[in-house]
Amino acid sequence: MDVALIIEWVIKSVFLIIVLLTGFAYVTFYERKALARIQVRIGPNRAGPGGWLQPVADGVKLIFKEELIPARADRLIFILAPIITVIPALVILAVVPWGESVTVFGRQIPLYLADINVGVLYIMSVASISVYGIVLAGWSSNNKYAMLGGLRSSAQMISYELALGLAFIGPVLLAGSMSMLDVVESQKSMWYVVYQPLGFVIFLIASLAEVNRSPFDMPEAEQELTAGYHTEYSGMKFALFFMAEYIKMIAVSAIAATLFLGGYLGPFVGSLPWLGPIYLFIKVLILLFGMIWVRATLPRIRYDKLMAFGWKVMLPAGLLNVFLTAVVIVLVS
Repeated sequence: MDVALIIEWVIKSVFLIIVLLTGFAYVTFYERKALARIQVRIGPNRAGPGGWLQPVADGVKLIFKEELIPARADRLIFILAPIITVIPALVILAVVPWGESVTVFGRQIPLYLADINVGVLYIMSVASISVYGIVLAGWSSNNKYAMLGGLRSSAQMISYELALGLAFIGPVLLAGSMSMLDVVESQKSMWYVVYQPLGFVIFLIASLAEVNRSPFDMPEAEQELTAGYHTEYSGMKFALFFMAEYIKMIAVSAIAATLFLGGYLGPFVGSLPWLGPIYLFIKVLILLFGMIWVRATLPRIRYDKLMAFGWKVMLPAGLLNVFLTAVVIVLVS
């Protein structure tokens, strides 16, 4: 195998991980600032100029915070559960293209880690692994409230994965490929959000439930006054769960931008390929603000209502969208 190719993969992998870890820290800052503006507050403004070092301060605090493991917990699984949750969030963007190829030192460097012909299936399979980390975290804690939180979260994620998977099918049918790069390239004439408005809405709602965001943040059950599956976690183990949540927010925003909003496409990308990552970043930033806005606006819904909405509204709507897309494609072709 070409050594230069291996070095290229390693550099791009490290770059992607650094971007996601830095992004996780500053998405928390972005959320706190945006929520403060919406709620007419100031937000973090003490650590560094304008509060920009607040994520660093939070990270340092969590590193030095004491970590406790319950006496009757399953120690091995208790320690592994946060890792099982965060790793899928870090690797899910491996098939999402950031831009077109650029020339560096006379060598064409594609701005993506991997382009596989089943990229959509890769994303769906990796996204489903996080369920194991959450249910194992609740079970291994040997705490009935943590166990209930884990069961609620896993049931919610599994239910909404069906609608999320159906939302993928529309762009795949229109592009005629499951490669994420092909999906982006096929949107040069028109973004798929124009052809798939229902699929786009289904994807956004299901992704909120998938990352346990408000109004679907069922792990934090107010009737139990506990934090759900991560009740017994502290220190860096606790931080890993929230790292997974915020990295998955970035991931689903990048996937939504790729499937429905043209990904890295934008004016002058053909002549200036370095603009591609900038366009993708702007789209992700806007979608992240939408998630934050929803949190500031909508109250948490009751668990039975959440499950009924997933099975009785989201799933039929997803099936309808797939059926209409298939019919239109057959009629047009």
